[in-house]
Amino acid sequence: MYVLAINGSPRKNWNTATLLNKALEGAAAQGAQTELIHLYDLNFKGCISCFACKRKDGKSYGKCAYHDDLSPVLEKIEKADAIILGSPIYFGNVTGELRSFMERTLFQYLVYDKDYSSLATKKKKVSFIYTMNVTEEQAAEWGYPKTVGTMEKYFAKIFGATEALYVYNTYQFPDYANYVSTAWDETAKAKQRDEVFPEDCQKAFALGARALKPNNKD
Repeated sequence: MYVLAINGSPRKNWNTATLLNKALEGAAAQGAQTELIHLYDLNFKGCISCFACKRKDGKSYGKCAYHDDLSPVLEKIEKADAIILGSPIYFGNVTGELRSFMERTLFQYLVYDKDYSSLATKKKKVSFIYTMNVTEEQAAEWGYPKTVGTMEKYFAKIFGATEALYVYNTYQFPDYANYVSTAWDETAKAKQRDEVFPEDCQKAFALGARALKPNNKD
């Protein structure tokens, strides 16, 4: 069993990465081999619309033909038994790196038939971990779940099952006094970090522990 996590954050040791590592700990506790890949370490593009993955009888049918640092990651996606994607929310959506990764991952498997069927050879759960500076109420008001949920639906269409964990009101800076950030209450942020974020880590661990159970969200 192999569980692959993808970090769509530029930070390797902050909220999103912490939660992804906790999720992988949960998967490892179930006996899975795990790996974490940081997208910002890679030099790659989103889909370039070459359509080689759609060409009849083409050597790259069903497989992304563009070669860059993401190519070996896509091979690992094919082999993985479960995938966990993590990203902070920037301007209401996932980071550009994760979005580009999503395009390359999904488009190669999507068939242009009447049902938009899938060429994925292995069904697997794809879990999402989102971190954001805003509160749960603000996220709902601004439509974050609907926006990111669109790509969740595509992943469910291609791979079969998805699950999402939303982590709100995250702590952005180690010292708020050094930044112009009067929109936020530093005391409240620190309390959230000390009291709520550990609970979020436990939820991430549980998410990872059930990553290999496609229909289990309990």
